[in-house]
Amino acid sequence: MLTEQILSLVARAIEARYLFLDERHETAVRLFNGFLEGCPQLVVELFGATAVLYNYADPPVELDEVLTAVTPLLREQFPWLQAILVKTRHGSEAEKRGVLRWGGPLTSKIREHGVRYALELTLNQDASFYLDTRHVRRWALDNLAGKEVLNTFAYTGSLGVAAAAAGASRVLQTDLNKRFLNVAKTSYTLNGLVIDKKLFQAGDFWRQMSQLNRAGEQFDCVFLDPPFFAQTAAGTVDLNQGMARLVNKVRPLVRHGGHIIAINNALYVSGADYLAELQALCADGYVEVEQLIPVPEDCTGYPHPQTTPPITDPAPFSHSTKIALLKIQHK
Repeated sequence: MLTEQILSLVARAIEARYLFLDERHETAVRLFNGFLEGCPQLVVELFGATAVLYNYADPPVELDEVLTAVTPLLREQFPWLQAILVKTRHGSEAEKRGVLRWGGPLTSKIREHGVRYALELTLNQDASFYLDTRHVRRWALDNLAGKEVLNTFAYTGSLGVAAAAAGASRVLQTDLNKRFLNVAKTSYTLNGLVIDKKLFQAGDFWRQMSQLNRAGEQFDCVFLDPPFFAQTAAGTVDLNQGMARLVNKVRPLVRHGGHIIAINNALYVSGADYLAELQALCADGYVEVEQLIPVPEDCTGYPHPQTTPPITDPAPFSHSTKIALLKIQHK
């Protein structure tokens, strides 16, 4: 595709997202979802005053001309922009984490629904903060005051941070990587939340859940947002093979009437297949699919700039990140 055509697609997508922007330039928004808006090799996200460009081309040089042209477009559209970072999926490890293309320094925090979240934009291949779970954080703010919450596969802890900011009585954040959890602690500091080191636990999911179960721990809500694939000596996460095993692992930890938010981001698992798997869990009468939580429109792509169909139909979910709120009952 010609560079001029791609620039036109990007400009049209940005125009559709102006309502997401804030006067203080603290928001985070996906400006262009090329997978659905006409250029699968490119995704553009905005974090405060830093634009992050994801180059998915293979080989990466195929997108060089586009990246060169997008830089002045972004600077023109957002004159307050301070930095542009490029993450190259098929590059070196350093290129995957991100190379500064223009300006600096990188944004280190954003604000969403009045809550501040710490960022480390070069921590990983992604930007350390998932935009597609924005409505989950909103749900947490609206529903988890006074509740006890477990955030599994917490990564940088944004779902748990939202729960803590809502006034949850206890939030246990768990992840295999301690460095990721340290970002969550910074988010706590940004919001004036008390940091209890015992509530940030680095370790293997399978072992941690077993330990919590043996200890008789109970929570009102469990966030279950696993990576697409992960393997340790204790077990394997493979979302192509389903979520049921993961849901059943945390079910005993949920109080009667409590909730699990189960998120499956497997691109090749259709929405119908995922819903069918969840409905099979409901057959015993102790699990109910209470609600499907949509992914925000800036992530899914808007109808008028959307030009490319998804690889797998996510319906009845709005995106390949398929989010279900499960209500849990016990005998």
